[in-house]
Amino acid sequence: MVNHLASNAQQSIPYPPPLSPKFSFIDLFAGVGGFRLAMQSVGGECVFSSEWEKDAKKTYAANYGENPVGDIRAVKKKEIPDHDILCGGFPCQAFSVAGRQEGFDDARGTLFFDIAEIIAEKRPKIVFLENVKNLQAHDGGRTFRVMHDILDKKLDYEVSFRVLNTMTHANVPQNRERIFIVAFDRRRYGKDSGFAFPEPVPLTATIHDVLDHAKQDDFYYFHPTHPYYAELDCEIVSRDTLYQWRRIYVRENKSNVCPTLTANMGTGGHNVPLLRDDWGIRKLTPRECFRFQGYPEQFVLPKIARTKLYMQAGNSVTMPLLKRIAEQIIKVF
Repeated sequence: MVNHLASNAQQSIPYPPPLSPKFSFIDLFAGVGGFRLAMQSVGGECVFSSEWEKDAKKTYAANYGENPVGDIRAVKKKEIPDHDILCGGFPCQAFSVAGRQEGFDDARGTLFFDIAEIIAEKRPKIVFLENVKNLQAHDGGRTFRVMHDILDKKLDYEVSFRVLNTMTHANVPQNRERIFIVAFDRRRYGKDSGFAFPEPVPLTATIHDVLDHAKQDDFYYFHPTHPYYAELDCEIVSRDTLYQWRRIYVRENKSNVCPTLTANMGTGGHNVPLLRDDWGIRKLTPRECFRFQGYPEQFVLPKIARTKLYMQAGNSVTMPLLKRIAEQIIKVF
């Protein structure tokens, strides 16, 4: 079911599958492939991917030589290839504090049940999921309890979960808290797999390791005629941190890291990170946003609308953090 591009195109893709894979995995709600990049880096082979958003599929194809299958709800679960690890950063908007928090009343919130159906049908050894921190607290904790009980009691998986921050566990200077769920099939691993989430690491990277230091396209700069320019110019003074325009005021990130990247950055959203450089006050570029998610420089950003690239970066996972968790998973596997 994997829709590979032509073989001659595959030979030139930046991130081909490993020649001697150690395990297989599937990449659900794949976005631009943050899970895939992390899992391939520890020896995994992707045997199936799914993503519905057409521009994210373009970025995925440009980097992995594969067009993901579309809406997972339309896929017959029996037709998904057997795999060792199921991976998925399932849609978070239904649970995010930045959204309306409708949870299972939102169609995106019900996609977890599609994951559960795949687990029941294919019985992967390990399940590896990611979502917003607020998932744990949504609806007074009831939403997360339902998910936990399905994995634990209905499907018989030993569940571990933890909220980890990009800046404390990946040496990437972005303040980004996410919940990670790792579940092991008890029929294979018993009640104690020995899995442990990675420990914190020192944050030695700074925003200056991520930012471009040359002048950027004029599009990214605020012109003095902008209605908020005077306030921005007054408030954005430090070059060692990033700022946010919060609809009516400027907020400085006191941790001297990038604030949490969001999917609305390119649509005039109030969480657009701003900075001052030698040429004025500007927004982050899409490439800088991808760097703040830990993507390598050779990761291809196709020629699509900037708004889409911003959305893709904001919706993505922090790849080095996923890799650290994957390394812990592989110790058990």
